[in-house]
Amino acid sequence: MEKVAMEGFAFVDGGVCAAKGFRAGGVYCGIKENPEKKNDLMVVAADTLCNAAAVYTQNKVKGAPVLVMKKHLKATCGRAIAVVANSKNANTCNADGEGKAEAMCDLTAQELGVKPEDVLVMSTGVIGQILPLEPIQAALPALCKQLEASPAGAHEAAVAIMTTDTFAKEIAVEFSLGGVTCRLGGMAKGSGMIHPNMATTLNCITTDAAISPELLQKALSDVVKVTYNCLSVDGDQSTNDTCLLMASGHAGNPEIAVDSAEYWTFREALYCVMMNLTRMLAYDGEGATKLLECKVSGAADLDTAIAVAKSVVCSPLLKCAMFGSDANWGRVLCAVGYAPAEFDISQVAVTLASRAGSVDVCKNGAGIDFSEDVAKTVLLEDEIQILVSIGDGPVSATAWGCDLTYDYVKINGDYRS
Repeated sequence: MEKVAMEGFAFVDGGVCAAKGFRAGGVYCGIKENPEKKNDLMVVAADTLCNAAAVYTQNKVKGAPVLVMKKHLKATCGRAIAVVANSKNANTCNADGEGKAEAMCDLTAQELGVKPEDVLVMSTGVIGQILPLEPIQAALPALCKQLEASPAGAHEAAVAIMTTDTFAKEIAVEFSLGGVTCRLGGMAKGSGMIHPNMATTLNCITTDAAISPELLQKALSDVVKVTYNCLSVDGDQSTNDTCLLMASGHAGNPEIAVDSAEYWTFREALYCVMMNLTRMLAYDGEGATKLLECKVSGAADLDTAIAVAKSVVCSPLLKCAMFGSDANWGRVLCAVGYAPAEFDISQVAVTLASRAGSVDVCKNGAGIDFSEDVAKTVLLEDEIQILVSIGDGPVSATAWGCDLTYDYVKINGDYRS
């Protein structure tokens, strides 16, 4: 799939290692028997203590790593030097879960020569299974010694957090803050159990820009609202969702400590990275064949625009219609109509679009004549835009999802095996 560029931000290689001051790596340690021996353990480490911010799942059931990360960031007042993460096992709903999560931090800290509270932890995989610590303990010494400040190291780490993902999700951008070149990059995992709200999936983002912990958290929370919180694959909210953002300050720009032009440039860089990762996550939904992008315009406020866009991409009936390349626009109107927002349905217009062209299917809240053949051609593409106008307001928003296919059921019918 193509990256979506934004003016002033150039794509660069390196993922979480694109920013100065970060090293990463991943290995297969054997948490779960895996004939292909795909990586299942990773570490991202900074050369020095970083300012850090995070957002987490809003599920009442939270994985032990989420609880431990929150505790560590509170204890350090938003500072961290490394994160260790595993796949295959979520370490959730286990009596010994927090102890295992703390042990992962302790073991990593020993190898890196840092304080345990400065290390954070994430896990993803099957819920309710005891996490074996022995494979992690055996693999960490070699892993921590081979961390690389390179695209290769970043990629190995990105592979290590994959579960049912079909490809590693990484991206990085370069931009200028007050004449100083800065970089911001990230990696994400997620294919199923993805639904608003909150960070949806596991995400690690790094930057070498200098920015205060308070503004780092503000930028992350604000951008999550219009990216990851606008992502849905299947309507299920994970117990382990985490998005971590670390800032090394190694670029050398004056620290961003107040709301300023530099802050907004940083925030746009963060949006560029997180928006592209969100698209990748939607494109790689379990069993998916199409990325769905609903763009809502004409809203009176942002919350209204987001609510309508999310309502559309979350509709199971619409997702099925998109799988079948069926221009059943009534399902769009239905989803628009039950969105928790106030607007005039008689002003709603809908257009379906893709690389193959576009077709108007609804105006003033009612259907219009259109060519079913043209619509079919538009919807046969693997990236579909559903453009919805709900009035003449000044605000717009986008939500991302995917089609619902037979393979989604097959994947989740034997997920534990």
